[in-house]
Amino acid sequence: MSIRLWQLHLITAGFSVASVACAASRAAQTSRDPQISGSPTTVVIDAGHGGFDRGGIPSQRIPEKEMTLDVAQRLKTLLAASGYNVVMTRDSDVFVPLPSRVAIANSYRNAIFVCIHFNSANRIGAGGIETYFYGRDSLPLASAIHYYVAGGAPSSNRGVRRRGFYVLRKTTVPAVLVECGFLTNPTEGEYVQTVSYRQKLAEEIAAGVRARNSVAASSTTRMATADSVPLQSYIDQTKTSNSERSRRHSRKKRSRSSSSKKKSSSKATGSEANVILNEQEG
Repeated sequence: MSIRLWQLHLITAGFSVASVACAASRAAQTSRDPQISGSPTTVVIDAGHGGFDRGGIPSQRIPEKEMTLDVAQRLKTLLAASGYNVVMTRDSDVFVPLPSRVAIANSYRNAIFVCIHFNSANRIGAGGIETYFYGRDSLPLASAIHYYVAGGAPSSNRGVRRRGFYVLRKTTVPAVLVECGFLTNPTEGEYVQTVSYRQKLAEEIAAGVRARNSVAASSTTRMATADSVPLQSYIDQTKTSNSERSRRHSRKKRSRSSSSKKKSSSKATGSEANVILNEQEG
């Protein structure tokens, strides 16, 4: 009799351990799979630039607006297949003002905002992947996306950076802006012009979105495990960006005071495009 009772206790204990394991497994899946949680996360994908705003610098050969839209549409397909509710700020070659992009993101309660860009520079040797965030609640999302994109791209890792770009500063949901490489870099520019590479970028961003709830609680974890992604350390550039905005404002005031009415009107239009560009790009 005592032997049977002992066996019964073992069986009961075994079921208890199995139940805990299953519960843990379900919890882990819930953090990664929006269909299990019962409340699909909305991912607002923002393809940078569009319409008259080509993106990049004047001498740039590859139009940034086309590359961002292509990656964004591929990302939309991947996330929708994973059960996410996907919203695009633009799904064609149109210009969407920054406040409108922010308003779209803020209109969804259970949402995250992913802004896709490519970098540019006058120095053709500049290259690499960097990811921006502003609010502290956006760091896990930035960490996960940057971990996968920088890890999967054959480019240098420029790190995670905190900066007050308009689309990051004004959103009320977790928001990131990922710079997927330099279009002015000959090597990276060639990569980006291939369909396979743009698909790879979309896949890595999607992996980061899915893993955002699995980011470690501290930056002391350097390597990913089966259950977590390391929280990334970051460079805080918020003070730098504020001083740059002040310098741009001063330059624009001097330019307006020294030009004719016709030239002033023309330059104002150009300045508006530059502000749009500078607000979104690093």
